[in-house]
Amino acid sequence: MTKKALYLFNPEHDLALASGETNYMAPASARRMASELALLPMWYAEEGSAVLAPSAYNLDYVKKIQELLGLSVDLITEPELAIEQDLDIRPWGWDVALRKRLSVLGVDEVLLPSMGQLNDLREYSHRSKAVALLPELQLNEYFCGESYYLKTPEEWKRFVEGRKECLLKAPLSGSGKGLNWCKGIFTSFISGWCTRVAASQGGVIAEPIYNKVEDFAMEFYSDGAGELTFVGYSLFHTGKSGMYEGNCLLSNEAIRKKLAQYIPSEALMDLENCLKYRLSALVGTVYKGYLGVDMMICRFPENEKPVFRIHPCVEINLRMNMGVIARFLHDRYVRPGSTGRFVIDYHPSEGEALQEHERMSATYPLEIREGRVYAGYLPLVPVHRRSCYRAWVLVAPDNI
Repeated sequence: MTKKALYLFNPEHDLALASGETNYMAPASARRMASELALLPMWYAEEGSAVLAPSAYNLDYVKKIQELLGLSVDLITEPELAIEQDLDIRPWGWDVALRKRLSVLGVDEVLLPSMGQLNDLREYSHRSKAVALLPELQLNEYFCGESYYLKTPEEWKRFVEGRKECLLKAPLSGSGKGLNWCKGIFTSFISGWCTRVAASQGGVIAEPIYNKVEDFAMEFYSDGAGELTFVGYSLFHTGKSGMYEGNCLLSNEAIRKKLAQYIPSEALMDLENCLKYRLSALVGTVYKGYLGVDMMICRFPENEKPVFRIHPCVEINLRMNMGVIARFLHDRYVRPGSTGRFVIDYHPSEGEALQEHERMSATYPLEIREGRVYAGYLPLVPVHRRSCYRAWVLVAPDNI
């Protein structure tokens, strides 16, 4: 008998991984996000599986979505975890803090990864792995990208002072977090930051700044036995500081076509094949689940040819990610040929999220035909008066 898949959304995973502590306590904002967006996995969960979420205000929403779109996903609450003994647990990402949390809730040890496996996963999530992979992905003149793993104060100072601007990153950190934008001066603040990061994570990642025109990713699935499958493309937006803002809901073909305005399609296909091979060798037996490789299209001066090039490995995310959700949302629930947006947003004032939810519901009425969204606004989690976080899709009518 196959185990029941149980999905859970732990967006604090990157922060927990960076801390490495079994007793790690996420900031209140991350805990709130985990609670308010707990149902997000139902959109990528397999048929007949369950999602870990409080039932109080989620149950009505789940029933409504089951009727609208035919999803067959159940809810499991934390107290029920100790009773359900045959689960295949699939979190957003595995870390030692989550293992401890589930163990305390009564989940049988045999259903959890070992500490050794989790230590390996943390090691392979370290950005130094992406730094090492990057040179192997410079397949021809349509590729670019430099990244360095620097361990000493002399190296940090030389790198920062050697260019007008650059970016320093903590080797383990959440999306848009742990970044330091430098302007050619190695200040005491930057020096202190580097020292603290290196003390806990071994060093600092240093990169030049690129003239970015598109953010995109290639998404894969690793079966844990060395086999990697290409899942598709993700085209996304980030804010000025690098924080994730949302995904375009487009077919793989449409994303390829958009990227082919800059780069020959063959270069993308070559990269896809090369990554499948390289990642299989790197993490194929260490990690089971979805993973994404963030990339960008960069613009170079007109006198340098080619003007547009791919940075093929900005980072590797050994966890579920928003790009995979966007892929599932488009391919499962959006009318073929339609386009849309998938957004996670934050509203700090009480009542603001609900107000915006009601405004969008009225402005963009939801139209569903044959189990697919044809047009309109669809909230992906319930929104109530006290909500701060929303997850939603907006599908354009008639392919506008």
